[in-house]
Amino acid sequence: MINLFLDTNVVMDLLLKRQHFYMDAANIFALAAINKVALFASPMTYATASYLIGKNNPALIKPSLRSLRTISGVTSADQRIVDQALDADFNDYEDALQHFSALTKDIDYIITRNIKDFTNSQVEVFTPHDFLEKIQNKQ
Repeated sequence: MINLFLDTNVVMDLLLKRQHFYMDAANIFALAAINKVALFASPMTYATASYLIGKNNPALIKPSLRSLRTISGVTSADQRIVDQALDADFNDYEDALQHFSALTKDIDYIITRNIKDFTNSQVEVFTPHDFLEKIQNKQ
């Protein structure tokens, strides 16, 4: 099975049904529903999702996060991850945290809409659209 780490923007595309991005995110989650891929997100993604969902509808925070949790695993974020991110050559600290958190699992690919934020990634990075094309071309 292919293990995917989802950057926060991809998770939010799904949860907030963001125009132009929702379908690709939904298709990735659909692959997980049929056990073609395993999904992972970081604890930071859950915190950000809570904040963004709560801005519009606080009652949806826990149901949305529970739904996310049923279909995805959670990576770790501890002192070691914080230190690695501080020492890393990433332009954005939050992206460095996401990256090193992803490495706590056996991640094959990072999926993000902001590929340039992960130029120093230790694993291959795809946009949702490009990953879906890659998978389709393999079948």
